[in-house]
Amino acid sequence: MLIWKTVKGRLFNEGARRVAFAIAKEHYNLDNHLFEKMLNARMTYSCGYRKDAGALDEAQEAKLDLICRKVGIKKGNRVLDIGCGWGSFAKFAAERYGASVVGVTVSKEKSALGRERCKGLPIEIHVQDYREVDERFDTLSPSVCSSMSVTRITARFFEVTSRCLAKDGLCLLHTIGNHKNTNSGDAWLGKYIFPRGMLPSVTQVGRNVEGLFKLEDWHSFGPDYDRTLMAWFGNFKMAWPALRPKYDDRFYRMWKYYLLSYAGAFRARHIQLWQIVLSQNGVPGATRACAERESPSIRVRR
Repeated sequence: MLIWKTVKGRLFNEGARRVAFAIAKEHYNLDNHLFEKMLNARMTYSCGYRKDAGALDEAQEAKLDLICRKVGIKKGNRVLDIGCGWGSFAKFAAERYGASVVGVTVSKEKSALGRERCKGLPIEIHVQDYREVDERFDTLSPSVCSSMSVTRITARFFEVTSRCLAKDGLCLLHTIGNHKNTNSGDAWLGKYIFPRGMLPSVTQVGRNVEGLFKLEDWHSFGPDYDRTLMAWFGNFKMAWPALRPKYDDRFYRMWKYYLLSYAGAFRARHIQLWQIVLSQNGVPGATRACAERESPSIRVRR
């Protein structure tokens, strides 16, 4: 079985368009109400940044601000957000930094609520496979941002981001990473939570970046995901009486196992969380800017 999984992972492109939309159907197109109850106020479905932040809302805003500062977003910049979710990054970048953002997602449920939440801001959210994007973003500085956490990050992904990125721009990849090479994902998570998901290793990312990008920064803060997941589980558990009429006890056990086992994996450093900043030709000052990423305290705006 393991040999077949390895061969299948190499022979078939499971990150093809039909697979991407299948993942959305089985996971991300779950009722928005579930995610509204489980996540933070901005509905950010990725790791918070805990350096100076306490509560979940503060950690998520600190993470969004960290991304904006790493790629140097300025007023008027046009930004592409691949895997934009409900538009949390797009809304933050538009409100706090004056950027205009194009977000792409394969989830109809997410896009509908995302457009509603971003109404009145210079933000477009499209239900679209990222491979279909074919225009340049930001002719002066940044940037392409991605939150592809549990997916197959292949050479094709980097080819597309290279095609869409201004020559003097920066690309930030926010992703969960594996501590070793593999050609198959966790069997249970792949069956029940993230169909056909696979976490990339340092080697796999590096191999696919080669010849397309230059590395500006590689930041690892996986332990922060442990705390993020525990906060999500706390929210999920508290909201369960309101969610139960739509779901069943099997769903509760399944999501409890998903959230807590992932928290344990990050706590044990079995899996990682990376933010990787890339440029096509090298951007003067980018490495220093990333090294000076320590920010003043972020206050959550109510």
